[in-house]
Amino acid sequence: MRPATGLLITAAALALTGCGLFGTGSSSTSTHTGTAAKVAQAETTHEYPSPAPARQTAAGGSSTVAAAAVRRFAVHYINWNARTVTVQLQTLALASIGQARSAMALAATQSQNDYELEHGGIANRGVVEAVTPLPGHRDQFVVVTREWTTSTNPSAYTGLRPAWHITVAGVTQVAPGQWVVSRWQPES
Repeated sequence: MRPATGLLITAAALALTGCGLFGTGSSSTSTHTGTAAKVAQAETTHEYPSPAPARQTAAGGSSTVAAAAVRRFAVHYINWNARTVTVQLQTLALASIGQARSAMALAATQSQNDYELEHGGIANRGVVEAVTPLPGHRDQFVVVTREWTTSTNPSAYTGLRPAWHITVAGVTQVAPGQWVVSRWQPES
């Protein structure tokens, strides 16, 4: 018998006897059963179950009034320049939770290597004109801002007029008298 044929026969015999060489032994059966159940659920519902996320905390609670927490967040969100925008967005991410935190962290990451932002000397200045409760939605507010975008490149924003922007913001009370922004959704 040639050596290659003997090797194939040995491998086949091990596979048939249930040798644990390839993870088929009984010690991994419960792991495979649990995983198989999750995969079956994912195939049926198109969702894979995951553990509940850990409770988020924000760096320093905001105001005792929810609308004031939203206003403070908005002021920092709309006033920046190319040198400060990444740090400001990272700071806003740390000061928020939920969707707002995700949005600020993503925006901070995207701004880090933005060539036009950096080399164009882009800056944004604005005024929060209104923060008012969103009718029919508890702990949500409409934020109205008026903003100006400028550049160190004289022709980049020539003639650009101030623009009005609307954002829907949500807040969550994290402790008695402490509110943090938990949703930040620019609409225009």
